[in-house]
Amino acid sequence: MVNCQEFITFVPTIHPKTIFTTLFKITQTMKKILNVLLLWVIALTTWAQTVPALEQVKADPRKAYGQDYPYAMKPVAQSKSPKGYKAFYISHYGRHGSRYYWNDMLYRDLDSLLTKAHAKNQLTPEGEAFRTKFMAAKTELATSVSELSQLGWEQHQYIARTMYNDFNEVFKKGGNIFAISSLTGRCVLSMASFCQELAQCNPKLEIRQESARKVLSGVQPDDRQNPQYHKFPKSRPRFEANRKNFHYQDNLREKIISRVFTSTEGLPGNMMAIGNNLINLYTSLPSIGHDGMMGNIITDEETAARWEQENLGSYTWVFEPRYDMIPILRDIIEKADNVVKGKVQRIADLRFGHDTCLGPLTVLMGLNGADIDPEDPYEVKNCYQNWTMGKASNLQIIFYQSKKPGQPILLKCLLNGEEVALPFSTDNFPYYKWEDFKKFYTDRCDSVKE
Repeated sequence: MVNCQEFITFVPTIHPKTIFTTLFKITQTMKKILNVLLLWVIALTTWAQTVPALEQVKADPRKAYGQDYPYAMKPVAQSKSPKGYKAFYISHYGRHGSRYYWNDMLYRDLDSLLTKAHAKNQLTPEGEAFRTKFMAAKTELATSVSELSQLGWEQHQYIARTMYNDFNEVFKKGGNIFAISSLTGRCVLSMASFCQELAQCNPKLEIRQESARKVLSGVQPDDRQNPQYHKFPKSRPRFEANRKNFHYQDNLREKIISRVFTSTEGLPGNMMAIGNNLINLYTSLPSIGHDGMMGNIITDEETAARWEQENLGSYTWVFEPRYDMIPILRDIIEKADNVVKGKVQRIADLRFGHDTCLGPLTVLMGLNGADIDPEDPYEVKNCYQNWTMGKASNLQIIFYQSKKPGQPILLKCLLNGEEVALPFSTDNFPYYKWEDFKKFYTDRCDSVKE
């Protein structure tokens, strides 16, 4: 071991050129490591965009949770800005973050079911272990129905900071941001988390937040409290006429019921209701920090096996009310146009709402072919995947302007941070011309009559 005095004596004997060479080698090695990491992130992003849906579910079974899928807080590589362009404005719509189950009936029904089964000695050892954990959390569950969880708050912090870092040129000089939310508490808190994080990133940002009936057209237009409420036509997706051609046998309910109960005789609820409640609780637990509550009663692999069937119902659910989201799309176009034309000095418009709005909006906009409306039920998974509407899912539209005057405004769309295709042509994917975007979607909105 070299003592301090020996080290002091030793240092001057090192030639400066040797020090420089060593530092240079270290720097080059670090660059190689960073390049490998960047390529790895890009490869993951490309994989997520091109690998078939069933393979993605197999690789990440929690995607089978669909709308219950907690936001994946992982880096997503972004394409370089077009040459000579820089981002200057962002239009955003985000679903609230992870929450407790939306309906208190789930917790109440399970409380009654497990209590009676315990009293009648109809629980298996695994069922008893589940009941013990459920009862320990019962007060928390009963008093937190539909409310934002800690994870939900953290998801929006992550998304805000990622947006700030990925598009720093939009935010670094400060500027005005307008954020609106539906009237629901979990959406208001999601907005607060997001905006607070942006303000911490840069205190020079001026952020106005609003949750009021007058802004509902831009965030939840189908809320009956919306003073500009409009009723639009609805239509079912074409695959529904051929749903009988989709062959699927689901015995998961029976399996999990047998793992919890020795018998269901005399217990409240039928087999389908009991099975559905157990599955719904299971997929909601990661959002509230109780992942292990149900032990091995259900596995992610079992939920993954039934994903394609569940996804069919999800597609119908988001397809039918797609035109109800026309006011949101018009709000996006109008606010962006005002910024582009210099009528409003704003760097971002943020919206915080629900999957019941974001899902139909993605179909209305045809993101990644979500508006294809296939006849074959087996093709639905290729145009729509319900996990894209998971907790804290979000759409971001990034606007770019050229340093040279007279050049067109460009934009790209991100769904959960990933670059997506729009249903009109471009010669520079993932970038599209703003004027093409505005005309295409204005025409689409105008073509639908109330």
